[in-house]
Amino acid sequence: MLSGGPTNLVPDASAADFFGALQNSFTCSVLVADRNARLVLCTPAASSALGLKSGKAVLPPPVRKLVRDCLTHGKAIPARKISLTAKNRSPVAASATPVRRGRVIDVVITLHDLAPWQKAEEHLRRLNRLADIGTLSASAGHEIKNALVAVKTFLDLLLEKNRDAELTEVVQREMQRIDSLVGQMMRFARPARPVFSAIRLHDVLNHSLRMVQHQLDGKLISLNRSFEATPDAVEGDDCQLEQAFVNLFINALEAMGPNGSLKVATELVPDPPTRPAKKHSPQLRVTISDTGIGVSPENMRYLFEPFFTTKQNGTGLGLPIARRIVQEHRGDITVQSELNQGTTFSILLPVIAKNR
Repeated sequence: MLSGGPTNLVPDASAADFFGALQNSFTCSVLVADRNARLVLCTPAASSALGLKSGKAVLPPPVRKLVRDCLTHGKAIPARKISLTAKNRSPVAASATPVRRGRVIDVVITLHDLAPWQKAEEHLRRLNRLADIGTLSASAGHEIKNALVAVKTFLDLLLEKNRDAELTEVVQREMQRIDSLVGQMMRFARPARPVFSAIRLHDVLNHSLRMVQHQLDGKLISLNRSFEATPDAVEGDDCQLEQAFVNLFINALEAMGPNGSLKVATELVPDPPTRPAKKHSPQLRVTISDTGIGVSPENMRYLFEPFFTTKQNGTGLGLPIARRIVQEHRGDITVQSELNQGTTFSILLPVIAKNR
């Protein structure tokens, strides 16, 4: 790297002293080039950004063009977006200013990394999209709430005539869940926190699987349960956890064709020592694996982003909602996937301590 001073690149000792002092005063990306676009001075930060190696002082083509344009017009170029052919390939904003030293004219160039600004813009766009969802959710929730009153009345009448205990329990439970979901939609700008109580996670998983049993049978998908976690008591909101699991099951089913396989397993695992807790306790891990098409590597980073979907009729909200619910239960969700090999979601939830 050209970080130890200009040495033989500067023609006289006084200029070398000046440039050496200037170079050591900057921690940002600053460089100086002569009228032939040859490097005269380069701070360590600029040397790293340009990917310059020891003994090589060749500027990238975009920087050389910036120097020529600055000298041709004889005035400063305030900012120009360029891409560097270095290890750091993210765009930078480059400014050039001509500086006269007697009869010699050099060009001082500053480089500003645009990556943080691009991340900030992306974050603002995401916030704007979420604000739009809040408005849409409030409107849609109000209309659904009105229609739900009539639907619930007719269902109650039908259930009075059909005394099937299991059917009645399922329908009533799902009506309560829909009512709860609509309530959350109408309070989207201020999401309701889950109401915690002691629940059996295996019961929640079994009920969630019953909700997708019709899709399993329709696509001839085999289901493999392996519930090994003992105990399976966690503190949580069973309706919200059911929503998260149903979203993950539906995501797995839509990724598989006929004759696929869905595996749902639970086990107790040690609490990671990195967790900021005074006393570590076991975690209950739920693993949901499918034999679907998988997720491409370039899409993995966006998997939990709102509105991101590769499905033709997808909303891109199922996985973000599932992650939010898991996080509100002081849990963690991770995913591993390989194209044409399938996808595995792992959910970690804290179990209830025995001495409570």
